[in-house]
Amino acid sequence: MTTAAPVRRLRDRVAQLAELVATPLVPADFVDLLDPLRNSADLRARIVAITPETADAATIELKPGRGWQGHTPGQYVRIGVDIDGVRRWRAYSVTSHSAASLTITVKAIPDGVVSNHLVHRATPGTVVQLDQAAGDFVLPATRPTRALFVTAGSGITPVMGMLRSTTLQDVVWVHSAPTSDDVIFATELRAWAAEGRVRLVEKHTDTDGMLSTEELLALVPDLVERETWACGPTGMLDALEGWWPSAGTLHTERFRPSIQVTGEGGTVSFARTGTVVEADGATPLLDAGEAAGVLMPSGCRMGICFGCVLPLREGAVRDLRTGDITTAAVGDGVLIQTCISAAAGPCDLDI
Repeated sequence: MTTAAPVRRLRDRVAQLAELVATPLVPADFVDLLDPLRNSADLRARIVAITPETADAATIELKPGRGWQGHTPGQYVRIGVDIDGVRRWRAYSVTSHSAASLTITVKAIPDGVVSNHLVHRATPGTVVQLDQAAGDFVLPATRPTRALFVTAGSGITPVMGMLRSTTLQDVVWVHSAPTSDDVIFATELRAWAAEGRVRLVEKHTDTDGMLSTEELLALVPDLVERETWACGPTGMLDALEGWWPSAGTLHTERFRPSIQVTGEGGTVSFARTGTVVEADGATPLLDAGEAAGVLMPSGCRMGICFGCVLPLREGAVRDLRTGDITTAAVGDGVLIQTCISAAAGPCDLDI
């Protein structure tokens, strides 16, 4: 007769007793305290170093847990950061080039709770939550012979990850930032230009104005023959996508969704918190809730990761990307993405 079954029962009983003693914590919680990067269900990472890039941007070097599966340069990761007792999720492009390392570069934005925390207040040793890498804004397996990158502000980050990982034959890079001092990765980028690795065009918008499609064509007259990747503010990407010649190839990466159709606006109720606000038809419900102090779940904030999904108890909302209306009555069990949905009349969210 095997002894495996009695031993297993004894082990299970010991674990149950340990849980009773440790309540409200369980043994796994203590293991997490000792080894937070262990190969467990919840992937985590430890901040190893924080390196300033500009006055309002910094590169965060992370040591991921043993469950980390690596990334393809150009992809992004979701980071969960505990701030004042609340876990907040945001998505950031990976700027490191190899699977063995993981860095994100964060630009602090006005009123950005997570971005300002990471750039100005986070410290090495802090453990954060981590999702596996995602996204298809990457270089193809067959590298282009001629490439164009058009970036602005923090839109430089996914492209930096790409070009740190490989050397392309013929690259033009047009990058916009308010001033010369605001260019993230300026030293590395300008060194590449000096070496002839890229033909760099910097556009300092405080003095030069915004980049127009006509100016871009003048700067890169053969752009239709170049496979192109663009990342930056929504307005820039909307302009490029609306103008891009049909014979060319354009890939875009957005940090916020493009608003194509607005809702009618209306009264938004957050049922469990008792908060009620008036929201216009162009403001995502995620933003309306956060502005009112509601602790809203979130992730990529552009309709990809589904980290912001909440039940719509009743009412109507409009998808800002497509104009589609979603309605619900109590008991329907309808789920919506709050980052790309706006009020289309009165609506009640279950949060």
